[in-house]
Amino acid sequence: MQLLKVEENGTAKLFFLSSALWFCLGTLEGFTCATQLVIPDLYGGIAGLVFGRVRPMHTTTMIFGFAGSGLLGAAHYMMPVLLRTSLWSEKLGKLSLWIWNLAILTGIVALDMGYSQGREYAEWIWPANVGILLSMALMFVNLMQTAANRQEKLMYVSTWYIFGGLVYTWFIYFFGHAVFNFKGAITGLPDAILAWFYGHGIVGLFLTPLAIAISYYIVPRVARSPLYSHVLSLVGFWTILVIYTSIGTHHLLQTPVPVWLKTMAVSGSIAMIIPVFTVLVNLWLTMRGRLGLFHADIGGKFIVAGLVWYILTCTQGPIQALPVVQRVTHLSNWVIAHSHMGVFGFSGMIALGGLYYILPRITGKPLYSGRLADVQYWLLILGMSAFFLVLTAGGLVQGHAWLNGTTVYRTLPMIHIYFIVRAASGLLFIGAAFIGAYNVIRTIRGDQAQGERIFGEEFQGELQ
Repeated sequence: MQLLKVEENGTAKLFFLSSALWFCLGTLEGFTCATQLVIPDLYGGIAGLVFGRVRPMHTTTMIFGFAGSGLLGAAHYMMPVLLRTSLWSEKLGKLSLWIWNLAILTGIVALDMGYSQGREYAEWIWPANVGILLSMALMFVNLMQTAANRQEKLMYVSTWYIFGGLVYTWFIYFFGHAVFNFKGAITGLPDAILAWFYGHGIVGLFLTPLAIAISYYIVPRVARSPLYSHVLSLVGFWTILVIYTSIGTHHLLQTPVPVWLKTMAVSGSIAMIIPVFTVLVNLWLTMRGRLGLFHADIGGKFIVAGLVWYILTCTQGPIQALPVVQRVTHLSNWVIAHSHMGVFGFSGMIALGGLYYILPRITGKPLYSGRLADVQYWLLILGMSAFFLVLTAGGLVQGHAWLNGTTVYRTLPMIHIYFIVRAASGLLFIGAAFIGAYNVIRTIRGDQAQGERIFGEEFQGELQ
């Protein structure tokens, strides 16, 4: 069967291609939402384009389709390399890939038709959720069998993060989406607690471990230096898995959730400084004095940018969890800026870094166009920076207005200009997505643009 054709690194390559294509769709969905915030009746009430349907389509496309697929593609390449063996089954890998994409497509189409559980980041209907869980289970079996057949005795920290991310995500997805209930969401306050246990966990226990795994793999290779501390890497691994599971309730501080659970969530949010800065210190010390090498490698450039956004995200996060800060920021555009910084600025940029570093090594040929990759990089840096600044500022205006008793409809004219800039910055994301998809497709085909700068001296040595 052609869909399950056995080829070396075929699973990783198709995950990367999927990521690039989902990125295009996800940015278009986001722009559709952004333009409606500027001109609410722009699309004339077309059911499939209303904000309430397109917004969850956008978030889930970006989390699972773009970032998730890119990170999983890198995982399917890194595991065999780190374990000095071949992927146990390329057929099983491709089967998990197609189920993954079919589940995403099912969830998005259902949302566009109006079928939703109505829960933040957990809107998909039951069949789509079963598909995601089945796909992840197949990935786990495939990678576990790969590890069982390994030639390398030492399990490098990236493999720990990959397995940890898959296991934890499977369980938080199962309970957070209420997959045990065929009808979908449960009711009342327990549903809110469960939903945010998942909603925050999908970033911290799915995207984050896989992004860190890629960083731990690529940073030492680009820096041409051993990882600064294997001990620190394991401290970061265990602390993130222990602490992160309890912090989702900081989204519900204004609700009648038990006080002990709120206290645990706020305390855990502050304690997240431990795993975050353990990882960052370890990686920064590994690349210390070698930043020039990262500038010369497009994958390395994306990784460094993602790590900078990780610092900003995880410095802002604990502060944002404090009740005194949430009085101003809760439910405002500040939160939207923060979530985009985490999902796209950190995880998305590192997913792209993994794609650009690994894809030439899969195809055996240089990236199609270094210039296009550079253009995409700067479009995303500018777009994300503008997005973060304008929504953070707009959120503060919004939050202080509410705090002083200004009604919602009187607040909207105050932040209209921020929505305009937000939509304009979305054009940068769209351009970057389509440029990236074109570059990926041409690279997979083995094409090479004329007169191009070829990134990565180390890769040139590998080719020779």
